[in-house]
Amino acid sequence: MALSNNDVFKKLRVALKLRDDDIVKICALVDFAVTKSELGAIFRSEDHPKYVECGDQFLRNFLNGLVIHMRGPMPPKKTKTTDSSKKSTPNKRSQKED
Repeated sequence: MALSNNDVFKKLRVALKLRDDDIVKICALVDFAVTKSELGAIFRSEDHPKYVECGDQFLRNFLNGLVIHMRGPMPPKKTKTTDSSKKSTPNKRSQKED
């Protein structure tokens, strides 16, 4: 039997010893606003009347925030620049002829 998003989220919370405040801060790292009451609804048992399924977008945003929380933000990508100093180097043949 496959795990639901709620099950995955619950297991990550327990394994990483995260509290609701921690999860709210982690989601804020990716500009995803979540409240403690929304988390409470996700972590309830399936037979509870106020149970809410954890959607793919919710879990994806949490995981992206978790990566930033654990590793830190991604460094900016380096842009390729042409090195003009290599072009101005005289070739060896012209130096020998002088």
